[in-house]
Amino acid sequence: MLCCIAVSACEGFDPDSILGGIIGDNTENPENPDPENPENPDPENPDPENPDPENPEPENPDPENPDPEFPAFTGPFTTASLNDPGVSYIWDENVIPEITIHMTEDEWNKLLKRYDEFSHNVDYFHADFTYRKGDETTFIEDGGVRLRGNTSRRRPEGNGGEEHNSINPDWHHCHFGINFRKFHKDSDHTIQGIRKVNLKWFKDDPCYVRELYCYDLFRRYGIWTSAFSTYCRVWLQIDDETPAYYGIYNMIEPIDDEFIERRVNGMFENDKGFLWKCVYGPDGPADLRTINNNQGVEDNKFNWDQDNGYNYTYEFKGDEEDFPAAKAQLVDFMKKLNGKGEESFYKWINKVCDVEFLLKTYAVNVAVGMWDDHWRNGNNYYLYFNTTDVDSEASENFKVFFLPYDYDNTLGTSQFYDAGRQDPYNWGDTGIFMERLMQFDDFKEMYRNALKELADPSKDLFHMDASVPRIKAWQSKISPYVSNDTDEDMEIYDQPAGWSNHGEYRLMDTGSNNFFRAKTETIDRMN
Repeated sequence: MLCCIAVSACEGFDPDSILGGIIGDNTENPENPDPENPENPDPENPDPENPDPENPEPENPDPENPDPEFPAFTGPFTTASLNDPGVSYIWDENVIPEITIHMTEDEWNKLLKRYDEFSHNVDYFHADFTYRKGDETTFIEDGGVRLRGNTSRRRPEGNGGEEHNSINPDWHHCHFGINFRKFHKDSDHTIQGIRKVNLKWFKDDPCYVRELYCYDLFRRYGIWTSAFSTYCRVWLQIDDETPAYYGIYNMIEPIDDEFIERRVNGMFENDKGFLWKCVYGPDGPADLRTINNNQGVEDNKFNWDQDNGYNYTYEFKGDEEDFPAAKAQLVDFMKKLNGKGEESFYKWINKVCDVEFLLKTYAVNVAVGMWDDHWRNGNNYYLYFNTTDVDSEASENFKVFFLPYDYDNTLGTSQFYDAGRQDPYNWGDTGIFMERLMQFDDFKEMYRNALKELADPSKDLFHMDASVPRIKAWQSKISPYVSNDTDEDMEIYDQPAGWSNHGEYRLMDTGSNNFFRAKTETIDRMN
């Protein structure tokens, strides 16, 4: 899917001029196969001198530049599973959309100044957006854009204290959060009902594939608690300047109240519960072992320490007035998770959690080598409690769900150990949840069976023979669009992040250093 975002809060902005002049120059046009004469297409006689490699004419294909196809998605959890036209449209597996972000210079400078004041602010700034998918274009006026990321958060232009340089801008890759309805609540401020998207650059991933692969694998395996993800192309335009091309991004479905709402029927059962984002914070890991004063509310007045600049370990994704009840529920859950004896814990966890589904989720986690997670590092996951009941034992409806999140440091990019050969039964010692589940033989068997199913060469899941062709198809599709105006991450190459403790791992080379091969061999040895 090709995505281009245009953000602009410019008065008098003409989306048609931008689409025709900028986006149109970078997008295939199947209705006009002659790029030299777009106003007078000749479908009966396509231009043999200028074949379109993205959309070759069926009667005159370009054998030198065949149009790569995305691999067919056959998993049990697809965009169609939610019966939501907006989801199917935005996170289409077959088309790369384009997004242009349009902002006034004044508003852009406000964003830069606020970053300098407090880099981890969660403030939104006014912007317009142009979303183009194929020959369809949507323009949204006056939405919100903000910067995202924890350790990966960056200033998107120049150095600290500098304002926008219209003559010689110094662009930097960064993560964006887009909220089309931030300042207006009407239905016109959505893209087919979708209110928010996250745009993530491929930090530390020269393969341009790791996080997208992981979310794809979750879905192939039927893990409906995972987010949707696809490629997109991103532009940024300040006033009426030539838009800066930020390159290929990963467009990811945010985990928020909207995410929960989409997955009610047959999944969460209701959207009335409490959602928590859990990360490694200054008070330590989100290990679910101890709870101090490291909880807060999703609002810059509550969830960020303005003096020290950090986020809470457990961030409540709800309203301030609901925080006391949500905290009481989380504390009660953690007390039972840690304090129950073996027999009592076994009965209780089977009541409040779909254990087999959780273990299948975690099998994907471990298969892809996600070390920066709950089990190993007390980081990067969400918890959703589907009721507001505090006492999990008294409630007949109480269920807790583990939601996977943030998978850029995977598939051979690791820090603490060899993610390809680490014992899957001893993945970590930080998070209490998986540690307690592994105390029971039947849970260990569920977990082992899930890993072996993922690694089964006869299934289109994790095995090298299934994974490599998918990755090649994705990379072939995006490779013409990687070069960008930031001069960062300008090519695709096969290796982990430079800081990885096992830099020998490869994804495309199918030799002994192939990560899928190493991981599958590790899984095969499990008994």
